[in-house]
Amino acid sequence: MPTQAERVAELLRESLIDGVYPPGRRLSEERLCEELGVSRNTLREAFRLLVRERLLVHQMHRGVFVGLPTSDDVRDLFKARRTLELPALRDATAPAEEAVRLVGAAVDEGEAAREREDWWRMGTANMRFHQAVAGLSESARVNEFMSQVLAETRLVFHVMDAPREFHAPYLDWNRRIHTLLASGDPRGAAEELATYLDTSEDQLVTAFTAMEERA
Repeated sequence: MPTQAERVAELLRESLIDGVYPPGRRLSEERLCEELGVSRNTLREAFRLLVRERLLVHQMHRGVFVGLPTSDDVRDLFKARRTLELPALRDATAPAEEAVRLVGAAVDEGEAAREREDWWRMGTANMRFHQAVAGLSESARVNEFMSQVLAETRLVFHVMDAPREFHAPYLDWNRRIHTLLASGDPRGAAEELATYLDTSEDQLVTAFTAMEERA
């Protein structure tokens, strides 16, 4: 069973995936202890777990801050995502019905957010889509690793100033991938996802490189 600190770390990781905390934000121990109903010792242990995952950064005498990804981090994250997502999708020749449903549900959620013009929630639905794709592997460890990677990926997305223009094209891509998966063509779905990841990485690296050159 997970410890209390591990449960708190999971809650904070989910908040990062949902985009609650932007990169560079200082996290208040007092406020989080009150919100989560935990002691400072428990929260600090959860912080240490997330620091090891590169999601948080501890600065001496200043506190704990949400991480600030770099262009090198973007490249490494996409390398990890290809390792986790592509085999899970390509090998889903007889996927569990519920696993396929979760992939489609994430697409539905994204399309509903687009209709409401809730662009940030559309980005969150995109995170759920990729978590569900990794879930096709039916591996608890893959799911755990993917959760960590997606939390860091969400921090990367904060650099994009136009979430509508960034996320909307990928939502339609998500639908194509799900359609191929549901129709029994996981290899075709994986080929689509491979191109998708290449395109997304190039777009994000370009944005980060420009940002770093201005700094």
